[in-house]
Amino acid sequence: MTQENRVPIYKLYGENTVWPTPDMVHCESIAARSRLHNWQITPHRHNGLFQILFLEQGSARIQVDDARYEMDGGQILLVPQMCVHGFHFKHDAIGHVVTMAYELINRLTQQAGDGLLALTEPSIHSLGSDAESAHIRMAFSALDAEYRGQAPYRKLQIESLLAAILIWLARGASGHALGHGNEAGRAAEHFAQFSRLIEQHFSEHRPVSWYAGQIGITAAHLNALCRQSAQRSALQLVHERMLLEAKRSLVYTSMTISVVSDVVGFSDPAYFTRFFKRETGMSPKEFRRRAGT
Repeated sequence: MTQENRVPIYKLYGENTVWPTPDMVHCESIAARSRLHNWQITPHRHNGLFQILFLEQGSARIQVDDARYEMDGGQILLVPQMCVHGFHFKHDAIGHVVTMAYELINRLTQQAGDGLLALTEPSIHSLGSDAESAHIRMAFSALDAEYRGQAPYRKLQIESLLAAILIWLARGASGHALGHGNEAGRAAEHFAQFSRLIEQHFSEHRPVSWYAGQIGITAAHLNALCRQSAQRSALQLVHERMLLEAKRSLVYTSMTISVVSDVVGFSDPAYFTRFFKRETGMSPKEFRRRAGT
């Protein structure tokens, strides 16, 4: 087993549970999690999640893939999915860690073209003393407060603040890429392409060969890549996304089982029910009942 395969994959650091919030975003202070681990976050990866770390004050030694860097107050680190990363913070470190599902990233970047999509490479950006940098500092603070609160239009405000931060970074904030080797870079990009394609087409029930063809690789190569990156086959990852959409619809909407079935691409509700029960151990109706809806 290679070193890359031994690197753990978490949703949030130290947790192997499913994504914990319907918001598709999680925001916490650096101290909230780091303090529990003696301010050291060992190297790990995230599947399907993109992280922004804003070190407002203090310093940290960071690892990105196989390289190490020093990070100072006033810097922002972007970490795409499956990028190996770890941190050793000084005890006076203050800042925020924002974790986003790629479904949200795709929605926020859809109308901006390649400018924002380019931000999904690992990179460090530095804030200055100008007015725009001050606005971004305020945006992180407002995002943290909004996330912890329950004010009206909370979801819209959170997404607006995230979009403002990403747009500022895309406009040319002082930063540099933390690139990895060509082979690892190609694998990471292929996996990222597959993740984006899943978001766009999971309800169409496309075969794995179709996804592989869109990326320009063979189905066998795609499956090997998925097993290396996420310890699951390509089809399992597509099914997980279908299941997630079904669960969200069952919990957060009043759709009938038949309509939920159609939303995730099943023309036959009975077939959907068999799929759902096979994956979760319970019927859609039972899942909804247990969720309290």
